[in-house]
Amino acid sequence: MALPEYSRQSLIPSFLYAPSSSGGLAAERIPAAGASPVEKRRSLVIPSPSEPGKRIEMYSPAFYAACTAGGILSCGLTHTAVTPLDLVKCNMQIDPSKYKSITSGFGVLLKEQGVRGFFRGWVPTLLGYSAQGACKFGFYEFFKKYYSDIAGPEYASKYKTLIYLAGSASAEVIADVALCPFEAVKVRVQTQPGFARGLSDGLPKFVKSEGALGLYKGIVPLWGRQIPYTMMKFASFETIVELIYKHAIPRPKDQCSKNLQLGVSFAGGYVAGVFCAIVSHPADNLVSFLNNAKGATVGDAVKKLGLWGLFTRGLPLRIVMIGTLTGAQWGIYDAFKVFVGLPTTGGVAPAAAPAVLAKA
Repeated sequence: MALPEYSRQSLIPSFLYAPSSSGGLAAERIPAAGASPVEKRRSLVIPSPSEPGKRIEMYSPAFYAACTAGGILSCGLTHTAVTPLDLVKCNMQIDPSKYKSITSGFGVLLKEQGVRGFFRGWVPTLLGYSAQGACKFGFYEFFKKYYSDIAGPEYASKYKTLIYLAGSASAEVIADVALCPFEAVKVRVQTQPGFARGLSDGLPKFVKSEGALGLYKGIVPLWGRQIPYTMMKFASFETIVELIYKHAIPRPKDQCSKNLQLGVSFAGGYVAGVFCAIVSHPADNLVSFLNNAKGATVGDAVKKLGLWGLFTRGLPLRIVMIGTLTGAQWGIYDAFKVFVGLPTTGGVAPAAAPAVLAKA
């Protein structure tokens, strides 16, 4: 029995990528009936916005490789750059009597460890968050496409926020498995002076003290911190960017300059980062506490920090850090996508389902 024509077409909802400036989405993205395999494949190719003739096929291996590379750059570089802020934050969470505020915390570090002390633990930070970024962004793009195909164009467009949430949550589960060992060593190096200089000597010491499985002692709190954070990061970003293009910019996204689009990516990312920091902060306190105290449990952390402390200790600094971090990550990620010939992320309102789909 012959299948309906629409079921043989690519099930890629139009809102998952930016439109080109030359015409409508449906005409370019969905091949006509009877099109050859080559024509169908070309219908999914996005022209480079900056380099004529350079093309990357959407959802091809090259596409996912580009998104993975962009994720490495966006997360690895930004987390390493804010190492001093992260260092003060972790110490404020672990020893609030000594690190009473942001300014006094920097003063204590400068007095005890000098300027070099501000970047203690930068190697596990760079490697850990590069691995996390690769999985976070690469798998987000994969799962966003995967869940959209399962739902079909009509439902994927109608429930796009659920697609963003499910895709980002699935990606973060994998990303945290890559991050967790580096995060454990990083926290121990940053909060216990004299424990180790960095990753090369800190990792063997940690394994000798806690065992190999000890590197994953904080995986559940890490999931508790990072999964809500990433769900908020991606879903709120996509929504905020769409609202900016809809209400704040008087022309369609495809008519905006690339610099303006990247500015929107940074602004949307910063606002999303503020929400991320608030949602994930209690779990962040738990991760710092568990990785610093040998044999400690979640109950010990709650008892020592208190519920109010879990939600508020170090929060103002984390809002500044995560807001800036998330804004910069989306800016770098989308800048890399533009560089390799892909559209920036988000900002296209979902199109109505074609009539043939509605009738089916």
